[in-house]
Amino acid sequence: MQGKVLLEQSAPTVYVGVDVCKEWLDVYLHPVGRALRVANDREGLKQLKRELAGHQVKLIVMEATAKYHRQAHRTLSAGGFAVAVVNPLRSRLFAEAAGALAKTDRIDAKILAILGESLAPDAKAPVPVALEELQELFRARAAAVAEMVALTNRLGASEGAFLRAELVRRIKATQAHIERLDGEIHRQVGADLALARRYAILMSIPGVGPVAAMGLVLGLAELGTCSGKAASHLAGLAPFADDSGERTGIRFIQGGRAHVRTAIYMAAVAAVRCNPDLAAFYKRLRDHGKKPKVALTAVMRKLVVLANTLLKEDRLWQPVAP
Repeated sequence: MQGKVLLEQSAPTVYVGVDVCKEWLDVYLHPVGRALRVANDREGLKQLKRELAGHQVKLIVMEATAKYHRQAHRTLSAGGFAVAVVNPLRSRLFAEAAGALAKTDRIDAKILAILGESLAPDAKAPVPVALEELQELFRARAAAVAEMVALTNRLGASEGAFLRAELVRRIKATQAHIERLDGEIHRQVGADLALARRYAILMSIPGVGPVAAMGLVLGLAELGTCSGKAASHLAGLAPFADDSGERTGIRFIQGGRAHVRTAIYMAAVAAVRCNPDLAAFYKRLRDHGKKPKVALTAVMRKLVVLANTLLKEDRLWQPVAP
């Protein structure tokens, strides 16, 4: 027994990179140098867990790849492993910074493992299946709205009678599609007491309508469990500095979840009209020379921070905070 304990203590800490595709998973164990490929299915994941059970795994890193990483994320997390899912752009930039210009599945898996050791991205539990399905519906709605805008713009630029009739038909069909998605999203949210409560809290904020409230409930599920600064970063509304030497550059926003930011934009436009606090905040920024878009972005950030606070305290909005 003592010899076994000493052996376990001497075993190296392992970081695992998993490159995901539809059919298989390329896996690399760093620093032991072990590489393998398993099927991206239940049996393949069982094989992977048996392989990892013989190592002191500190962190598993994989890229977000639409739906193909979800089963691996759930299975490995349920198996007791810490799993971090990173943005593919982040891993690609890390590879280039490390001088790895070639790109193969095995190289990508190795880079992800080294990234895990070097940057230590946060491991997160997978999203519940019910919430994941709702997020899929909300993203489908956002895509349908974008298609509606494109069709409407094409209709405005078209002159031929036949084409205009075709575009009108497609616009009506798309509108009906959006309405069906809205109905199903609201039905599923209403059937979940926790989500329904979060939705009611967000709807109590003046200026926040159904679309913005759903965008925050489904697109920023972390609200209420993180800081206001972290919530702003997740929405892509945190200002970044652009300074060098004596030059002070203009602050800018970058990254985050674009479909959530789009939903919040219209809420901010409404809030500067009907929310006294945010209207005064917007006016103060404009009076100090801020451009309209900059001031409106600040209002969007305020909305996200306010939503995070209300959800954290589990209370409806009030004109005077308790």
